[in-house]
Amino acid sequence: MTPPAVTMSFADPAVAAVLGAVVEGAPLVHCLTNIVVAGFTANVLLAIGASPAMVENAQESGEFAAVAGSVLVNLGTLSAERERAMRAAAAAAHASGTPWVLDPVAVGALAHRTELARELLRFHPTVIRGNGSEVMSLAGVRDAAGKGVDSAAGSADALDGARWLARSAGCVVAVSGATDFVTDGTEVVAVPGGHLLMTRVTGVGCALGAVMAACCAVDRRPVVAAATASAVLAAAGERAAAGNPGPGTFAVRLLDALAALAAEVRPPAT
Repeated sequence: MTPPAVTMSFADPAVAAVLGAVVEGAPLVHCLTNIVVAGFTANVLLAIGASPAMVENAQESGEFAAVAGSVLVNLGTLSAERERAMRAAAAAAHASGTPWVLDPVAVGALAHRTELARELLRFHPTVIRGNGSEVMSLAGVRDAAGKGVDSAAGSADALDGARWLARSAGCVVAVSGATDFVTDGTEVVAVPGGHLLMTRVTGVGCALGAVMAACCAVDRRPVVAAATASAVLAAAGERAAAGNPGPGTFAVRLLDALAALAAEVRPPAT
């Protein structure tokens, strides 16, 4: 029998410890992400104290992945050049022991990216982060495909598939939704919270993958690192939504809220 999920939030001391390590260490996060969200993702990483780099050419991505603190591979907008860069970065990260996060955007909805995501699994990602439909599709669940980048399944619906995928791929799987679930195939951590406005701003889910990569760079317990990222973004979303702003204002407030959370856990100066 699978043990019940443990709940984690920003109030958990482990979350503050990992975020504090990001602030103190300023890890270099090598992002191969989609063109729609690259700027927002970089700003999210800067807000929590990490150092983003967007090196997406095949000639340099492998070399850069080997020296970065962590790597994000996000399949959002694919091209032949970007795919070569993703393969090179994932291979180099695996060979060098650099933690890396796979975000299988729209897997299941489109055959080519589904095949690419499954190919990248041979480089053993540290964390796979996706919505319910993406995770279920990558786990081989029939009729799991979402509507483009949107999920047709809730995070709880995908939990069995996430456990199977985690065991099969030998990694941690994080499923995003109203409640995020993080599992290594046995342990399950539930992270509630956030706000509906987070679904009205392009790139929040993709940025979550980058925050997970930053946390993996400073804490080699991927369940804790991934759950920390979810807890931090959920708390920031709740703060940013105070007063029910429009989506444009919310996006700016989300960056401010992330920076404020990072300031709260900043280690004291010595």
